[in-house]
Amino acid sequence: MPTRETTHSRFMPRSRKVRILATLGPASDSAAMIRRLAEAGADAFRINMSHGSHVDHEKRIAAIRALEAELQRPTTILADLQGPKLRVGRFAGDKAELKTGQAFTFDRGKAPIIR
Repeated sequence: MPTRETTHSRFMPRSRKVRILATLGPASDSAAMIRRLAEAGADAFRINMSHGSHVDHEKRIAAIRALEAELQRPTTILADLQGPKLRVGRFAGDKAELKTGQAFTFDRGKAPIIR
């Protein structure tokens, strides 16, 4: 197996302090597309952890890491975690109009909020 001393990356080391970030999605998460993105200049990949299974994420990460080893160029993976979801239930008339300074309480009650 070639070592780093005998084989050099075909990519020049980055002289810039920024990364080109590629977001992986349904049209861009195959190993072939990840390769195309890296060859086009992407050096960081964003994975939206809200979509797909653990197995799907594992495959994407494995493809990125295999390409990183093959190209001998460090690659960043950004795992975009899901933020909190606020479930506020239903509002009478499907809306709630608030006035400046008005107190409003969110709860988990099942009854529609009537104002």
